[in-house]
Amino acid sequence: MSKKFVPQQFLNRELCQLEFNRRVLAQAEDATIPLLERLKYLCIVSSNLDEFFEIRVAGLKERIKVGSVAADADGLTPQQTLKLVHLQTHQLIERQYQLFNNNITPALSEQGIRFIRRTHWSEQQQAWVREFFFREVMPVLTPIGLDPAHPFPRVLNKSLNFAVELQGKDAFGRNSTRAIVQAPRVVPRIIPMPPEISGCEYGFVFLSSILHAHVGELFSGMEVLGCFQFRVTRNSNLFVDEEEVKNLRLSLQGELPQRHFGDAVRLEIADNCSPLIAELLLKEFNLDAEDLFRVRGPVNLVRLMDIPELVSRDSLKFPSFVPSVPGVLQKKGADMFKVIRKSDVLLHHPFQSFKPVIDFIQQASSDPNVVAIKQTVYRTGVDSALMEALIAAARHGKEVTVVVELLARFDEEANINWANRLEEVGAHVVYGVVGHKTHAKMLMVVRREDGKLRRYVHLGTGNYHPRTARFYTDFGLFTCNEKMCADVNEVFSQLTSLGKAHALNYLWQSPFSMHTEVLRAIRNETFLAKSGKRAHIIAKMNALLEPETVNALYEASQAGVKVDLIVRGVCALRPGVPGLSENIRVRSVIGRFLEHTRVFYFRNNLKHDVYLASADWMDRNFFRRIEVCFPVLDKKLKKRVIDEGLKIYLHDNCQAWDMDSEGQYRRKKLRRVPLKCAQIELLKQFSNVPAKAAL
Repeated sequence: MSKKFVPQQFLNRELCQLEFNRRVLAQAEDATIPLLERLKYLCIVSSNLDEFFEIRVAGLKERIKVGSVAADADGLTPQQTLKLVHLQTHQLIERQYQLFNNNITPALSEQGIRFIRRTHWSEQQQAWVREFFFREVMPVLTPIGLDPAHPFPRVLNKSLNFAVELQGKDAFGRNSTRAIVQAPRVVPRIIPMPPEISGCEYGFVFLSSILHAHVGELFSGMEVLGCFQFRVTRNSNLFVDEEEVKNLRLSLQGELPQRHFGDAVRLEIADNCSPLIAELLLKEFNLDAEDLFRVRGPVNLVRLMDIPELVSRDSLKFPSFVPSVPGVLQKKGADMFKVIRKSDVLLHHPFQSFKPVIDFIQQASSDPNVVAIKQTVYRTGVDSALMEALIAAARHGKEVTVVVELLARFDEEANINWANRLEEVGAHVVYGVVGHKTHAKMLMVVRREDGKLRRYVHLGTGNYHPRTARFYTDFGLFTCNEKMCADVNEVFSQLTSLGKAHALNYLWQSPFSMHTEVLRAIRNETFLAKSGKRAHIIAKMNALLEPETVNALYEASQAGVKVDLIVRGVCALRPGVPGLSENIRVRSVIGRFLEHTRVFYFRNNLKHDVYLASADWMDRNFFRRIEVCFPVLDKKLKKRVIDEGLKIYLHDNCQAWDMDSEGQYRRKKLRRVPLKCAQIELLKQFSNVPAKAAL
């Protein structure tokens, strides 16, 4: 390890990620939050942990498998990290299920929303369940008896399965004592029961309960001694040799199905599972005892994420809101190009609508003066009006170029489908640069005006995803600034063509200049502080991990620079360490919306430089991705970004967590001061939801 990276000065990435999930779980514990939203937070923790095991834990296990003992910047080897991860994850999951069983479930029951357990079914409910089982479930079940002719079946990643212990002989005289039943994917994991049967307004029964109750029907003449649900989490990293493949899309299509059957990394079982079955499953999946998680309840709480949609109780949910639209765009049929020519336009999602972005492409699609549209696509969803507009533009004869990132994790299939549809209508579809994910959020329209070509661009901090734009916080900027547009055009040229990268006017770009420019801006503040001038850095992002950037911030702190970091997730930097980082404050804001904006402010001797970016301060964003970081040049918009994207979060005393030097977070304690909640204040500012109601 390089001597300049002192292990004691860095926090471990995986443990920071678990710390983030503790903050999310705290939202589920917060009685001031609407009950169904608390249930959602509980489910989000499970979903986060699934991905954590599929990617991060899987990565640790891969390193251990090849014999790596190399320590990371924090000084921990993969073996040491995995041991700590197992310890803390077991504690986190135990706390999660205690909350589900002892708090959330009873509170839901009081509201007439009940999970009806099979031990409490009435005769009428038993009859309804039996009829449902024979009508909807049994026809699609394939029980597998384990014997020499029936080996252990392939178990899909994160699927619901049952290990069954049996006694007796079957029709062929076989004396098999174990079987596996795989829950059919076509049947919902949680089923609404009619109110007249359930006896409450909203009654639900788990598919696992239905299978438990009737598993004996699958093994006629044999005695069921036990039936235990289990779930396996597998390594979901895709292994595509980008240097060898001739067609990345075809190679990826061939690799995607194997994601369901990667190496097992975690086994979840019911807490009543017999030791023999637990041992059998661990052996079958080549896992150790530390990889086994006994849970007191459903082995997959993510399945409960559908409950809020199935329950029509607005009083138990966050109030709905209508995102606003900037005044210059409110007029029906407003000419987007005319508006942008007049001045740059800033959108702050989800408080302001994402619709202007869709309108922009739709207008471009049908405008006879538009000759070309270029866009990057990282995540956009399976149903996107924006993508449909691009397809329409290609049909209208526009030159449409789309840079589709096929390796956007867990969105690969959707992106392949969009790529196919775009190619079918004649759009140019490329997949970026081998070895570098295209993560930049760029959209460019070329329009013929007065005999010349003029470019218009949209740059953003978040994905072109209309659905997530409703609950992710992000900034988007429209501009026709010639130099900014020239920069965007240059990046598109790099992505679609070949040749040397040219210097850009305004944009910082990864993997070429962004890391250098970020360090330069930090060190400039350090220089100003050493010169006796006031210096200040405020940076908001999802993650801060890159060691050289962390060291630069330490040096800035030691020079007297005030550093405020708003980092939603993992942060390797230790704040408040005497002699090292006493001028650095780190906070995380966890609320109704997922904080996703990347905003970087440098006081720069009263120039007040403000940048927005698609990139976090991580190794992958600086060195292994195509990213852009762009300045906000308009003074009014710059002030908006500082006020809405930074200051309001630094003053938050409701949803903010302050980090100590050991990486522990403490929620901001409320004292006798006015409540200041950044997200609620922004809702109040931009939508019709009163601040009090938004709580």
